Amino acid sequence: MIKNLLAHNDENSFYDKKRKLNIGEKEGKAKFLKHICALSNSNPKNNSYIVIGVEDEDNKIVGVDFFDDSKIQNLINAYLTNPPIVQYENIYFPHLPKGKVVGLVTIRPNGEITSLRKNIWKYYGGSIFLRDGSISMPKVFDIEIKDVNSEIVQTIEKSAQNNIKLTLDSVINFINNEHANLESHYQVFKEQFVVCWAGIKQKKRDKIFYSRVDIELINEQVKLFYSALDQVEITYNEDAFTIVEYVPLGLQNKYQYYPLEKVTITFKPNGMYAIDSNLIFEAPQFDKKTLHHIYNTNNVILEKLHKNIPITQNEDYDLRNLPATYMICYLNGFHEARNKLDEARPLLKDYDQDIYELYKATIRILRKIKYS
Repeated sequence: MIKNLLAHNDENSFYDKKRKLNIGEKEGKAKFLKHICALSNSNPKNNSYIVIGVEDEDNKIVGVDFFDDSKIQNLINAYLTNPPIVQYENIYFPHLPKGKVVGLVTIRPNGEITSLRKNIWKYYGGSIFLRDGSISMPKVFDIEIKDVNSEIVQTIEKSAQNNIKLTLDSVINFINNEHANLESHYQVFKEQFVVCWAGIKQKKRDKIFYSRVDIELINEQVKLFYSALDQVEITYNEDAFTIVEYVPLGLQNKYQYYPLEKVTITFKPNGMYAIDSNLIFEAPQFDKKTLHHIYNTNNVILEKLHKNIPITQNEDYDLRNLPATYMICYLNGFHEARNKLDEARPLLKDYDQDIYELYKATIRILRKIKYS
């Protein structure tokens, strides 16, 4: 689908492309909502699309980080009146580095006029947007929108359907090449959909867990889950595939795994599927006196990084736990710990790439909690 959009279309009234998506800041969130609103209004009878991770000038596919913010529909429902159904999918391209994907946003209109529900950034509540060529513009909605894109979009979607050779090649590549050193599995649903997963298998009590997990819906080239850190429980029946993600949290090397999110992919006989995500996380509570001590210790280490003061071997060890520790403090009522995490970002990135990856994993958890 992405290749068809890039190859045969410049940005237009049913298709937009972006280098990256930034809904962590108010401006980025507002612009994203504007484009969703404009594309939905301009295409009342067909899907429209936004491709994330593509250079604007030459259509070069550069990719973005795996984006598993399943609460994106909640954001749209909160800010838009008559919101469309929006699905964000992580599409794997073989030439991209591990963990990098291309984002595909599919916007399914509801037949009603979509508008901003309330003010955000410089856009006023009640504003209506339409596509003027490749630009999303505020409009007075006093004209009838003609259905000019349905036939074009239908042709693109039809030509983008995968054939059986591509499906088989993708399954073999997933098992034999991408994850040759890991235990890999596949399961077919409704004689049409193929889900592959790989990871290090562990049995704890009566449950099977996987770490270093990679899960793909092969037919759609959609990466459902990817993590080098968390543990995942996988179950399935003839109609559905369920992923429960667990995160390790604790203090002073005493960790427990807490369920974070449950994702269920339900497959239907008509060739459709639906992804339902539910946050099931309950923040663990710790002794406040212990937290105060650890929080202050982390602040001292952070201050040393600010001033380029060498840190000790023990402080280097504590630094690797700093992102998760600040998160625990924040979830236990230390509200300023969230600001400390933002402050730590550039320092950790310059200090050590592995620690920075732990920081990104922590922020991903906080983002899920925020949008729930």
